[in-house]
Amino acid sequence: MPRPRKWRKVCCLPDSNLFGPLNAKLVEEDIIHMTVEEYETIRLIDLEGMMQEECANQMNVARTTVQRIYNEGKRKLALSLVEGKIIKIEGGDYKLCDEEEREEQIKCGRCRRRRQFVKDQEEM
Repeated sequence: MPRPRKWRKVCCLPDSNLFGPLNAKLVEEDIIHMTVEEYETIRLIDLEGMMQEECANQMNVARTTVQRIYNEGKRKLALSLVEGKIIKIEGGDYKLCDEEEREEQIKCGRCRRRRQFVKDQEEM
């Protein structure tokens, strides 16, 4: 019997869950399904500039797990770019971080949604 999968900690969900060419048709066979944790690893490593070890700590998983998730997410991005397919972000084994963790992440700038909320509050 396989070991139960560990929930990956995710800071926030994407604002939109569909990405791809503007002229693409929403045909189920042409949609690439990306999990929320694949999206999160790409966000943390490529956008936030974290190392895999830091990303693993943030998501509460092993570095090798992050590496596997990240490589699969990058492969799906490349497939979308090269073959002009739509990416749909949904599903996976994840749990959103709670409010206390988000408050803590404001200090280090890691939570995109909370950063935007703080920025909006400062502009008022």
